[in-house]
Amino acid sequence: MNPLTTEPSSRPRHIAFVGDYLPRHCGIATFTYDLCEAVAARYSDTDCFVGAVNDRPDGYAYSPRVRFEFNEKDLDSYRRAADFLNLSNVEVLCVQHEFGIYGGPAGSHLLALLKDARMPIVTTLHTIQREPRSEQRVVMAELIRLSDRLVVMTQKGAELLREIYRVPEQKIDVIPHGIPDLPFMDPNFYKDQFGVEGKAVLLTFGLIGPGKGIEHVIEALPRIHERHPEIVYIVLGATHPNLIARDGESYRLSLERLAEARDLKRHVIFYNRFVTNKELNAFIGAADIYITPYLNEAQNTSGALAYAFGLGKPVVSTPYWHAQELLDEERGIIVPFRDPGAIAAAVISLLDNPTKLNQMRKSAYLLGREMTWPVVAERYMKSFRDARAARRRPIARRAFADKTLAAQPYGLPP
Repeated sequence: MNPLTTEPSSRPRHIAFVGDYLPRHCGIATFTYDLCEAVAARYSDTDCFVGAVNDRPDGYAYSPRVRFEFNEKDLDSYRRAADFLNLSNVEVLCVQHEFGIYGGPAGSHLLALLKDARMPIVTTLHTIQREPRSEQRVVMAELIRLSDRLVVMTQKGAELLREIYRVPEQKIDVIPHGIPDLPFMDPNFYKDQFGVEGKAVLLTFGLIGPGKGIEHVIEALPRIHERHPEIVYIVLGATHPNLIARDGESYRLSLERLAEARDLKRHVIFYNRFVTNKELNAFIGAADIYITPYLNEAQNTSGALAYAFGLGKPVVSTPYWHAQELLDEERGIIVPFRDPGAIAAAVISLLDNPTKLNQMRKSAYLLGREMTWPVVAERYMKSFRDARAARRRPIARRAFADKTLAAQPYGLPP
């Protein structure tokens, strides 16, 4: 019997998910959508719906899966959201947490919803700070206290919860970022869709911004091109909406100018759009090597890395936390931050050795079967069941944990 399978009588039948949601252009929105759909598909007799947090007054054209919305900056709307949940027979609330998507200092408005919600809460932590600011630490302390289970996507995340935030190990579930369950396929099957037949294709995708380090891959391309003139680098993704609002397309334009200055315009292709899952799968399928040149070590989770790796792509990556863990034991190639020479050497070593490249593809794909959305849905359902069991024990949910928090709502300045 599958140890992850929950008995029908013990698992919740009414589950609400809270977070950003498609068609909002955001990694959390995509994750919330994929997780909700995966649970609904795996457990067809379960009612799954979404409460979407909006970053603009007019909201988005949501699907019927979204039954209520609230405004990230409107504290009262969080309390109204809790009232809706309490009246909707919700048995478990699954919250997607990232500091930047909720209103108030360090996203503290979310605490108003969680404090008033009467059902068990399972919180997925998409970011865990190793050195949190004081207001982040206060919010995390309350978030941890109000949650019955905490989900992280890496062992590093669990380690940080235990060591920095003193969370008991038995309250933590490590569940990997989900990926689509697709067959293992030759990249040449997809390349004609993008006009790159006969090319060696490198790929980076996701919302674009300076922290992605894409300029270092472009700087590496002249050396790669000398050895493999058929090289093409695809940069897929729209510029992050927050960056657009602040700086426009200045970062993307700087990348285009760099490619032109290095005489690489024919070898760097920018697809400036937010793609559907079907389109994304085709882009990943066409890639020979996936590159994540990110600049921030303290990145616990990368959905882009999980997708590319799990679909059988050899990965060259800088050593941020998720990459260190996923690519350990030579499952990929780790290169130093901001080092075009190391990126070039890693890519050339793979293109020069097709046997090694294919072995890495197969190894990644096989490990990825443990990360497919149906498997992830089962593991979340076990967490939901455990949260209900934990809630049967007395929990003082409305009492603040310390004097700092008791001083004013959520212990933060207004």
